[in-house]
Amino acid sequence: MSVSRAAGFAALVLLLSGHPGLAATMPQARPDKPASVLDAPVKKIAGQRIAVNTPQGAGLLPLYADHKIDAPAPDVKRVLIVVHGALRNADAYFAVGRQTVDAAGATGTGTLLVAPQFLTPADLKAFKLADGTLAWSQEGWKDGEPARSPAPISSFSAMDALLEHFTDRTLYPALSEVVLAGHSAGAQIVQRYAVAGQAEAVLRKAGIEVRYVVANPSTYLYFDNSRPGSNGSFQPADNASCRKVNQWKYGMDAIPAYLAEQDVAGLEARYAARKVVYLLGTADTDPHTHFIDRSCAAMAQGPYRLARGLAYFRYLQGRHASGLQQSVVEVPGVGHDDRAMFTSACGLAVLFGSPLPASCRHIP
Repeated sequence: MSVSRAAGFAALVLLLSGHPGLAATMPQARPDKPASVLDAPVKKIAGQRIAVNTPQGAGLLPLYADHKIDAPAPDVKRVLIVVHGALRNADAYFAVGRQTVDAAGATGTGTLLVAPQFLTPADLKAFKLADGTLAWSQEGWKDGEPARSPAPISSFSAMDALLEHFTDRTLYPALSEVVLAGHSAGAQIVQRYAVAGQAEAVLRKAGIEVRYVVANPSTYLYFDNSRPGSNGSFQPADNASCRKVNQWKYGMDAIPAYLAEQDVAGLEARYAARKVVYLLGTADTDPHTHFIDRSCAAMAQGPYRLARGLAYFRYLQGRHASGLQQSVVEVPGVGHDDRAMFTSACGLAVLFGSPLPASCRHIP
């Protein structure tokens, strides 16, 4: 999908699912938290907009950016894209993104940071936003589902529009890399978008590389019925007792309309060839906190986030003995804390493409 140049809007997004001091209040349904915590309207709405035009209709996606997105940015060489978590507080994630850029010493050195905001109808109502502002269900935007209004536009199509904006060389003549990263719930949409997204081919044609950083998500997308067993091997999932174990977003059954029009059989091979780093905290081992998904479909992937991430990478290694362009980087001593993950020496190296310190366990 392409972005309307006439609208003069564009966007970048770093998919981050956490921010300082809020790691314990971030997305994903936690049994002891009422649904109202996740469904309540946001406190702030991003000030900039990007136009998203698709065959399904058009809409506007709010976003924060440290540069006016409809103005030329001749010095920008890297776009760091940060997407919020389930609370949709993009302002907080944008603040974490700034801390990450500062920690890397990348401020003023050609890195552009943006945080989009995927809103819900409750947000639109609370702020009396224009009818053209896109709004999804609380869970739907994370899964690539169609928007509730103003048109049934997949959140993946909105991501396509964001990324494809950077192919405009009149605005970004020096751009060579886009990094799309997320933590926790943000990492969930990044991982699924890395499988489904169609914009990467457009950016590559324009000479722009795309990398994905998936940090501590609650679950992953599996391509068949295999799930990790207790002895480290993989075995068929129990579909009889868990009917959703292979349904989207955990598996490839009942995929969104956005994927149905693609070559579904070729999605896995394309994903294996994409540059993805799974950034995992070695202390993210609590099976009950930080809104971890404990549905039967999620529990079939492992007991806690670190185990699920390591198991998923073994799964991909087993299916792609050669040609897997992905890796795991473990952040020692860090749990489910987005700021600690991204501002760690390991996180900064992954995000900004610098050499990994010896303290970071790397599984190629």
